[in-house]
This record gives sequence, C-alpha cells and structure tokens, in this order.
Amino acid sequence: MSETNPGVLGIIAGNGVYPAELARSARSQGVSRIVAVAFRRETRPEIEALVDEVTWLPVGRLQALLDTFAGSGVRQVVMVGQISPTHLFRARPDRLMREVLGGLRERNAHTIFGAVGDRLADIGIELKPASLFMEAAMPDAGVLTKRGPSEAELADIQLGVRVARATSELDIGQTVVIKKGTILAVEAFEGTDITIKRAGRLGGAGSVVVKWSKPGHDVRFDIPVIGKKTLRILKKSRVSALALQAGRSILLEREHVVAAADQEGITILVVDEPVAQDE
Repeated sequence: MSETNPGVLGIIAGNGVYPAELARSARSQGVSRIVAVAFRRETRPEIEALVDEVTWLPVGRLQALLDTFAGSGVRQVVMVGQISPTHLFRARPDRLMREVLGGLRERNAHTIFGAVGDRLADIGIELKPASLFMEAAMPDAGVLTKRGPSEAELADIQLGVRVARATSELDIGQTVVIKKGTILAVEAFEGTDITIKRAGRLGGAGSVVVKWSKPGHDVRFDIPVIGKKTLRILKKSRVSALALQAGRSILLEREHVVAAADQEGITILVVDEPVAQDE
C-alpha cells in the first residue's frame, strides 16, 4: 500500500487506457473506494466496471466536476488521460470554466489544468501527481529492448533531448522527432500521436522519437505516457528508436510494448541527463 494511500480516491479520467490502468493499480494497493468523473466522447466505458461511482460530463463542465467530488468524501484526486484538442476547443464551457479561462493570459496544459487544480484546492481537494499508484510503470534508465541504439540514433537522441528541453520550457510540447540530425516535427497542442505521424510523412523510415519533460514540470498532469497505441503509431510511421526520460515517464503494458518493439526492430531507451555517446 502506498504511503500516500487516501483510502478514497477521485479520478478525472480522460481518454486512452491510462485511467483504467491507474484504477486497477490503486485497487491493488488498497484503495477502498474510487469516484471518477468521465467525459463523453473521451473516456472509455470500461472505467465504469473499475470504480465505485462515475459521473459522465461533457468536456468543460467544471462546476459539475467540483460538485461531484465535493459531495463524495474525496480529498485527493488524480487527473489521468488526455482530452482531445479538438474537444477542448469545441467544448461549451460552463460559467465557471469560462471564468477560469478568461483569467489566463496563456492557455496550455500547465495553465488550464493548473487552474483546475486551484479550484479543487478551494474546496479542500488536493490534485495529486498523475503518477500516483503508477510508480511501478516508471522505468529506470537503460535499454528496454534487445537492440540498443546505433551511434546515429544516439546522436539524434542527444539532439532531440536538447530541443525537447527547450520547447518544453516554452510550454510548446514534450515530443521531438529527428532523423539524421534534422528536426522533422515538434509537438504542439495536437499531441504526441499526430506529431509522430506528421514526422513519418515527412521523413519516412528511420526517425527517432524523444519524449522529455521540462525541468520543474508539474507532474500532476500531462506526464508522458507510452502504451500499445503509441507503439502501433511508431510502427506505422517506421520509427527506429524511442527515447524516454527516466523517472518522468509512464510505460503502460510494458511487456507487450517491449515485445512488439523487438519484433519491429525498434529500440526503446530510457535515459537520464546527460545523454552521452558512450552510454
């Protein structure tokens, strides 16, 4: 059982498999009751079978989200899974959400979700790191696949880390795709998957993908997550190497992902700073 085990846990569940995986892990570590807020056209229906209570809301209904948790006995909440950028821009926010957005000079994951965290704090609920109960899915530094990176791939990883650190400092994105020293794509608000696909169309086979968080990144939301879906996109885009940041990335369904990467000849490297050629 985690030292921070709250007994009752709230989950703000976005898309993908991450919300379900976190719910399962929290249960296995002794959380007795889970209350979830899920989003229509985003959250997978399987969440209903994994939690005790679930409230389905349209994206942008902040007041209803707060009301759900305020009356549930929840004092700690995790925010996991993404919201599709198109849904964020096409949502009809309620009055409270419009007020929150109107007070932001810049709108990105850090400012928007940070403001939601502040509103939760106003009603006595703490927004916890997205990695809560998922520590076992955060790989240590090392090569996870049978094949390690070539010298050329490692050079591209070095470049990708430098660029990703710079762009993440500007809250642009956490993913960079490189091929033979050329930056093919930098993640913006469209998300990692579309960034990789775009790079694949530009550069063809043999690119390198780097995911990296900025120093001091708020781990309560937007933590880099890799899973089976990402691996399928890497395969389709003919990526040859993936580099993740040690201790700052979630690798879901690790056994399947690594086996599939081995089958496709994709190397997965988890690195600490600095990335050196002799590693």
